[in-house]
Amino acid sequence: MSDALERIIPTTQFVDLYELTMSDVYTHNHMADKTATFSLYFRGYQHNRAYYLVAGIETAIDYLKNLSISTSDLETIRKLGILSDRALEYLKDWSFTGTVHAVREGEIVFDSEPVLEVTAPIIQAQFAEAALLNTVTTCALFATKASRIVQAAQGRPVIDMGARRTHGTAAALTAARSAYIAGFQATSLLEAAALGIPVAGTMAHSFIQSMPDELTAFRSYVERYPNGATLLVDTYDTSQGVNNAIKTAHELTEKGGHIRAIRLDSGDLSALATTAREMLDKSDLPNVQIIASGGLDEYAIDELVTQGAPIDAFGVGTKFGTSADAPYIESVYKLVKFDGRPVFKQSEGKRTLPYAKQVYRTRDSHGMMHHDTITRHDEQPINASTPLLSEVMRNGQRTREPESLDTTRARIASAIITLPSQYRRLRFPDTYPVHLSECLNKH
Repeated sequence: MSDALERIIPTTQFVDLYELTMSDVYTHNHMADKTATFSLYFRGYQHNRAYYLVAGIETAIDYLKNLSISTSDLETIRKLGILSDRALEYLKDWSFTGTVHAVREGEIVFDSEPVLEVTAPIIQAQFAEAALLNTVTTCALFATKASRIVQAAQGRPVIDMGARRTHGTAAALTAARSAYIAGFQATSLLEAAALGIPVAGTMAHSFIQSMPDELTAFRSYVERYPNGATLLVDTYDTSQGVNNAIKTAHELTEKGGHIRAIRLDSGDLSALATTAREMLDKSDLPNVQIIASGGLDEYAIDELVTQGAPIDAFGVGTKFGTSADAPYIESVYKLVKFDGRPVFKQSEGKRTLPYAKQVYRTRDSHGMMHHDTITRHDEQPINASTPLLSEVMRNGQRTREPESLDTTRARIASAIITLPSQYRRLRFPDTYPVHLSECLNKH
């Protein structure tokens, strides 16, 4: 396992304290080995959202597969002084032995649809709550944001440049992975290459400022990278920067090299891109592309594309890496069955549904998503509909091999277009219909 992958898989000690205190009570009440089912789902929608793109399932499975309490973990817990000897003895040599059903990585889901369900002895299932919620929620947050940005770009490549602004270094890796499966072309974060994600980069303003002048900076850079460099042209005066890039490109062509693109990182990107495109074309450089970055998100990209700005690719940073317009998802992990009996909450505004569940997706005659139905897991299948949850773990072990990132990425690219456009709108989308089966409606 790569160091990068290890950094995004939670450790055993990523657990809320009350999981331990409840475990003590369970052992003293002879409940520790009774079977529980917990359901993880997203509740409601955030700003301008009407769907979620699921990510983090494979990371969650890896976490559960490796979930065990080592001698050092147990000593850390012992030092807290909150567990009885009986509870500590139960946790000794403890590992996850449960069964998990989940949707596929990259599946589109909606309000209240189960994303992942864990069935295991209650201490095991409860113990995993914080890690599973953090993993799946954070990954889905980034993947959903990324899918909206990809949609806005309308086929133009998008590069993740948000590592320096995410809320922690592990979040940067999570964001890069989630963005890639959602359709981003690459990331600027080198560490993400260990996950199998392409990396890309240009140059910083500081590089140009460190040189005697801009033209010297460009010449110095292409001397080392003569085939496919991208030149940042807005450090001083953007028009002059484009002129210097053009001069550098012609000098490089005479030596058998070429520049790939120029990058705009500030100002009126639409106007500057239009001017730059005219300058490049007049200078017989029609193949030199224009990359734009600087404060971009799906809304800004959509506006640039709608305006017809001649921009070939986008770099997104802060507003992607923090999901700035909707920085959280209301996710929950709720007990739905315990010791053979269904359980549920009746709290005002937070009512839950009992039983392990399944979600069936019904499509129209053109293969477009039409509606979903949430059912009990043991109800009869709905004709001509596709079940979304399948078994991914049994007895604490994987029941299938994980998909490669590229396989997941390709499947998402073809699947997202089957969600009708009114549910994918960047602003004021319609709400996709999700029904409850008759059995669940009774509760």
